[in-house]
Amino acid sequence: EFQKMDIEYKGGNSLIISSKDGTIFVDAKTSVVGRKDLNTNNSTELATEERLALNNPEAKVSIESPGEFETDGFVIRGTAAKRHVDTDEDGLKSTIYSIKRGDIRLAIVGNIDAKLSDDQLESIGVVDILILPVGGGGLTLDAMSAKAIVSSIDPKVVIPVHYADPKLKYEVPQEGVEAFIKELGAPVEETNKYKVKPGAVFNENLLVVKLNLS
Repeated sequence: EFQKMDIEYKGGNSLIISSKDGTIFVDAKTSVVGRKDLNTNNSTELATEERLALNNPEAKVSIESPGEFETDGFVIRGTAAKRHVDTDEDGLKSTIYSIKRGDIRLAIVGNIDAKLSDDQLESIGVVDILILPVGGGGLTLDAMSAKAIVSSIDPKVVIPVHYADPKLKYEVPQEGVEAFIKELGAPVEETNKYKVKPGAVFNENLLVVKLNLS
């Protein structure tokens, strides 16, 4: 049975997805954006790429590759993707994660190239909530490429991450989230923690959820 799930934003591509059964930390190495790394003891770590992985020996499980995983009631599928900064010769060094809990489906996209293949889209599957970076600067998706990914995945809710914030120090200057919100032209709800309740019903129309940094 589905228990509620909370999503919190920690800066960069970092998130905490928590439920009563357990917690998933996404890209827990927040020191890359000038904050203290997250404490992932006895929890699940997901890394969209190697340099954002903590590999804490005290974590319950560390996942940083494609494959099928199950942990604390979350069913996770990793799909390989090309990073924004890589060429075709570099191979696929990023992982997109689809996370299913009960009948709610999330997808988490890292710093990837904007073009997804049919095979990748099929592997990602149907998505209710899409979390993706939008800050650009040559490091990650910019507002326009992020919009292209939203169009191809077609979620109900979009949570933007990895954009300029005075509390964060990025290696490359990032645009503010406003450019993406304007590009998308969807209504915005701002909150400290996005709470997904059992039997959540999503609107037909796309909604942007802007998470305040916690």
